[in-house]
Amino acid sequence: MSESRDVAPDRGGKVGAVQSVDRAMAILEIIAERGEAGISDIAAALDVHKSTASRLVAALEHRSLVEQHGERGKYALSFGLIRLAAATTARLDVARLGQPVCRRLADSLGETVNIAVSDGEAGITVAQESGTASVVSENWVGRRTPLHASSAGKVLLAWMETEDRRRVLRRPLQRFTEETIVTPGALRLELARVFDEGFARSFEELEVGMHAVAVPVFSADGTVGSSLSVTGPAYRLPRRRARAVVGELREGAAEIAAKLGHHTS
Repeated sequence: MSESRDVAPDRGGKVGAVQSVDRAMAILEIIAERGEAGISDIAAALDVHKSTASRLVAALEHRSLVEQHGERGKYALSFGLIRLAAATTARLDVARLGQPVCRRLADSLGETVNIAVSDGEAGITVAQESGTASVVSENWVGRRTPLHASSAGKVLLAWMETEDRRRVLRRPLQRFTEETIVTPGALRLELARVFDEGFARSFEELEVGMHAVAVPVFSADGTVGSSLSVTGPAYRLPRRRARAVVGELREGAAEIAAKLGHHTS
């Protein structure tokens, strides 16, 4: 095999970066299929030089995705993958377990009810049910929404780890309407209120004419991994009604949390 053929595309640029990522994923698949594999085995399977295989494996080891058995032993998958899998499983669980609650609340309130989780930079809707009063049913499942401009996002931000929240607030906050909070200081005050009162609101902050309110859904470990929200047009979900449905939302969130293994003392 030729070292120059293997290394040349990796000398900077997007092509080399994408190729390295693809090879790293292939290494994980090789180890998963075989149970364990040495550098020579991996290099042969990828048709690359041993030095390239060693560099890629070292990067995966640094991220705790693979681990070496013994000083010069073969590599096996590591606990880092379990952590990633657990995060995915948690999202699937909250969507599956929360769907009946969303359906019941949508029928009761007549508006769209969503469950959202955070990917660190945005909120992602994982479950949705449209209410009987909804004129247009827009599917938000799988779509990303800004944390600072949505009620669900504000909940996720308010209960986010401090350093993660600071990272979000360091970035420029996009304005979507005249009501969008785009000043970090003002958003910090808003998040403090959300945390203190236990719910978030978004009155035409993401979209003109649209109101929403959200509450946290606690995970088994006591952290907030998701939020439950109701969204509707301002004329059907005015500010007073939005606040009035918080109690019903909290009951739904508590039901989902209990299904996830969270128990209040």
